[in-house]
Amino acid sequence: MPDIEPSRAKLRKAYRAKRNRLSEKEQQLAAMGLLSRCMTFAPFVKATRIACYLSNDGELDTQKVIDYCWLNKIEITLPVLHPLKPGHLLFAVHQAKSAMHFNKYGIAEPQFEQKNVVKLRDIDIIFTPLVAFDDSGNRLGMGGGYYDRTLAKLSEHSKQPLIIGLAHDCQLIEKLPVQAWDIPLHGIITPSQIFTF
Repeated sequence: MPDIEPSRAKLRKAYRAKRNRLSEKEQQLAAMGLLSRCMTFAPFVKATRIACYLSNDGELDTQKVIDYCWLNKIEITLPVLHPLKPGHLLFAVHQAKSAMHFNKYGIAEPQFEQKNVVKLRDIDIIFTPLVAFDDSGNRLGMGGGYYDRTLAKLSEHSKQPLIIGLAHDCQLIEKLPVQAWDIPLHGIITPSQIFTF
């Protein structure tokens, strides 16, 4: 079987550059579009707890979605690098007053406290970042495998959250090369449309 990682690495570089070329105005409009789409997505409107992430490296800005959730009593959790299991994530409650710190990647995350950790099965929707996606629900991440390793455990539970990717429209690719360990998405929301699988 041919090694597809070099082609994935090239795609990762190209699509990171694409989203980083977006102007501040384009990013602001995209963030508003994302919130508008989310407000038409029934599972989002009905949710009581959502896992989100703080945008980084040109990712679609999630702060308007987070603010909406806080205003509407939807609990927000954010990913935290697992302190005991390298390469895995935990999800911790995030509030406007939460104590934050920067992890080893320079990404802000809540200070780890066991009492704030939420089990995956208790989350309604997990919004994941991505570098590129296709219309079959395949996601290309940053290459660390954190989400794939963490979400692989969901198959052990009968109650599972929806896994929804968030992306700029320019991150759509015709066909992504996939690896066996890639976790497919249930949907993708961009500023202009919603894909469900």
